[in-house]
Amino acid sequence: MFSVGTIPGGTPQSPEPGAASASFPSLAPVSGRGEAEEEEDNEQEPAEIYLCALWTSGYLGIAYYDTSDSIIHFMPDAPDHESLKLLQRVLDEINPRSVVTSAKQDENMTRFLGKLASQEHREPKRPEIVFLPSVDFGLEISKQRLLAGNYSFIPDSMTTTEKILFLSSIIPFDCLLTVRALGGLLKFLGRRRIGVELEDYNVSVPILGFKKFVLTHLVSIDQDTYSVLQIFKSESHPSVYKVASGLKEGLSLFGILNRCHCKWGQKLLRLWFTRPTHDLGELNSRLDVIQFFLLPQNLDMAQMLHRLLGHIKNVPLILKRMKLSHTKVSDWQVLYKTVYSALGLRDACRSLPQSIQLFQDIAQEFSDDLHHIASLIGKVVDFEGSLAENRFTVLPNIDPEIDEKKRRLMGLPSFLTEVARKELENLDSRIPSCSVIYIPLIGFLLCIPRLPFMVEASDFEIEGLDFMFLSEEKLHYRSARTKELDALLGDLHCDIRDQETLLMYQLQCQVLARAAVLTRVLDLASRLDVLLALASAARDYGYSRPRYSPQLLGVRILNGRHPLMELCARTFVPNSAECGGDKGRIKVITGPNSSGKSIYLKQVGLITFMALVGSFVPAEEAEIGAVDAIFTRIHSCESISLGLSTFMIDLNQVAKAVNNATKQSLVLIDEFGKGTNTVDGLALLAAVLRHWLALGPMCPHIFVATNFLSLVQLQLLPQGPLVQYLTMETCEDGDDLVFFYQVCEGIANASHASYTAAQAGLPGNLVARGKEVSDLIRSGKPIKPVKELLKEKQMENCQTLVDKFLKLDLEDPNLDLDIFMSQEVLPAATGIL
Repeated sequence: MFSVGTIPGGTPQSPEPGAASASFPSLAPVSGRGEAEEEEDNEQEPAEIYLCALWTSGYLGIAYYDTSDSIIHFMPDAPDHESLKLLQRVLDEINPRSVVTSAKQDENMTRFLGKLASQEHREPKRPEIVFLPSVDFGLEISKQRLLAGNYSFIPDSMTTTEKILFLSSIIPFDCLLTVRALGGLLKFLGRRRIGVELEDYNVSVPILGFKKFVLTHLVSIDQDTYSVLQIFKSESHPSVYKVASGLKEGLSLFGILNRCHCKWGQKLLRLWFTRPTHDLGELNSRLDVIQFFLLPQNLDMAQMLHRLLGHIKNVPLILKRMKLSHTKVSDWQVLYKTVYSALGLRDACRSLPQSIQLFQDIAQEFSDDLHHIASLIGKVVDFEGSLAENRFTVLPNIDPEIDEKKRRLMGLPSFLTEVARKELENLDSRIPSCSVIYIPLIGFLLCIPRLPFMVEASDFEIEGLDFMFLSEEKLHYRSARTKELDALLGDLHCDIRDQETLLMYQLQCQVLARAAVLTRVLDLASRLDVLLALASAARDYGYSRPRYSPQLLGVRILNGRHPLMELCARTFVPNSAECGGDKGRIKVITGPNSSGKSIYLKQVGLITFMALVGSFVPAEEAEIGAVDAIFTRIHSCESISLGLSTFMIDLNQVAKAVNNATKQSLVLIDEFGKGTNTVDGLALLAAVLRHWLALGPMCPHIFVATNFLSLVQLQLLPQGPLVQYLTMETCEDGDDLVFFYQVCEGIANASHASYTAAQAGLPGNLVARGKEVSDLIRSGKPIKPVKELLKEKQMENCQTLVDKFLKLDLEDPNLDLDIFMSQEVLPAATGIL
């Protein structure tokens, strides 16, 4: 009997007695991984940002590298105050892992970085500060470093002059600080070898493009405002498999509006939320797209586009792997689907109104390069074979030489069976069977079973055969025929792999040469994804389009709603808000506890914020003026890590508003001053409001909710058109208090704390006593002890007096009854009376 076995480690083919069988090693992997699993890996790769910043003579230059897309982002030279507020804003937004700068720095920059490094409890974690020698930031050396970079998006066919012209169209070489920051960043990336730490040293850090970002026309919003308005809210993830990230989005504005179908759409939506703007052209262009998809006849088109967007995957990660020659089998399949989906988006947008800029951009900028990429991948890559073998394989009729070698490889089993039969004829008759196997990189071997008499190594010697090794009770030899096979067929398997790898490299070069269009696809597709998500939310929740009026200072809202509370409450009462011109710049809102003052403040802030990111808003109508910032002092709690009390946190938040708010700012203050002595808290609140009132027409637009009714009763604020008093409408029905949750003009006459206390479950006698004492204090009358408590005290005093009399020894010669009566009896009797 003779057979052809598999390579060691494979699954042996057991021959049937009396029959000749042949087997050949399968190239399929032991276990394959699907696209979904690969995509899960892609999602879990943490993105890290490395930022380089220089500040000189009042100007700031910034550049940063994002590992999630392997793109260098830069901001052209921008003026920044000595306190470096612009740099702080960038740091808050992108949260870099490292901040790189020159060791020779201005005193203000040194002080800023020292403060940044000392923030032990900064959340997220404070960045690493890296100082490089000032020579690394030289202008000429930075230019040379930029021009000498190995960029995949620049064709190799370009000459040096053409490369300089190409880069000059992307990088502003006239912005000297930015060029120096880019040069320093490239030096840091090369020294730290970001993303290629384990690669050969001639492999450079992948850079897939340069992209400009600007922070003009932005509305200033601090982290406290994002938190108290629940624009973002992170919660611990319930799944034990998400321990790496540990967080998920809770009930928040971002959570209810995030209906994006691709990862990069979600990323862009978060970016828009962190960069609200008053650029009317940008905002109206976003609203135009949302309004188009809200038309009933366009619903099917919106759903079709959203399905296509679900196939837009992590292109930057795939391009990065191509640059490092780490492309996976699934990457080709994902890229193929992405490109064909992009072509579908292009064809769909060509049928939509070209008056909308986004549709026009997609129709024009999704060029024929996409079709070229899809065609190349579809014609070259054998997806079924690649997944089966877990490596890149090509389709037939691509390379005749590869096809010929594959035909030989497929015909080997029957051929090797014949070779094994001839070998067996020349072997010792005691050997029952043999096989000829093929092992990549080793070649063809004759394999025979180990016989009982083969004990020592010397027993393995067979005349005419060269012993190679023993494996799994089988002896492997080279024979004259196997040596002829090696010379005739060579290492077919490895040759095929090498040639297919070369084809893959050529295909990668073709794709990388067109990386620019893929990057643009991602930008426009993510923008479309975000606007479709906002349109979907607007349709489901009944939002309307806001209007923008640069002449209006403030906001006007008709029947506005809180976007989160209306989803949680069974019924929600809409309220209007108006602040504009010189009238009513300060709205003082009073009313009972739990009447809705805080919700009213938050909904004004949220509607304004939504309009400033280009979303429809939960209101019948909304007109947004020139708002440059939103400040809040709403609901804070102690933080052990910060080492600050509630009141100190409140003071910090109000101080930000006092120091930074302008006449175009919106300020929301809820119950400021309640964390300290009542008189002191009231005085501070009045002082802050009077400070703003003294500014006259330069006063910010302020909504203040307070239970300090003395602020009105004692007339601590001057009378005038700048102050308007509002209250939450209620109605007393016997002992019950009915809340209408409606804002109206007027002043509350009581806080109705006793009613709220009863609703919270406090015992009735405590609530009644509290109300009694409150009424006595308000009327200026003395507070008398509770009668029941007074009787108990009298009984105690009587018992004490009786005890003293019983202990009295009348036969004591030293007893003085006058002293006893004055010191013991009279005080006790006074307590009784």
